[in-house]
Amino acid sequence: MSNPNVETVTSTADRIKLGLAFVVFVAGLAGFYAFANSPMIARVGVIIAGILVALAIAWFSEPGRRLVAFGQDSVQETRKVVWPSRKETIQTTVAVFAFVVVMALFLWLADKTIEWVLYDLLLGWK
Repeated sequence: MSNPNVETVTSTADRIKLGLAFVVFVAGLAGFYAFANSPMIARVGVIIAGILVALAIAWFSEPGRRLVAFGQDSVQETRKVVWPSRKETIQTTVAVFAFVVVMALFLWLADKTIEWVLYDLLLGWK
């Protein structure tokens, strides 16, 4: 793992690769609209092809390799997470719903009380 305090400099070649990847991605999107009279499967295929080619080009740049390494590290970290059991998930969900219902009733009661005080007592409207 690299030192987070050290700035990494993107080389000119990497910038060109990332720029080319962006251009290919935009070309894939433009192709979707350029083939407006073609079947939808062909139009979607052009977008998917553009994305895949752009990813392949970006893969060979240093920022692309760092992104892949970050993704791999993220997957490893999610394996370390202690996920709640089904029972804990249901209990938390019920508690959230109960809180929402209590707050809704409180806000409704507050609204009706303010309405009664303003319109009935102060203004005399009925």
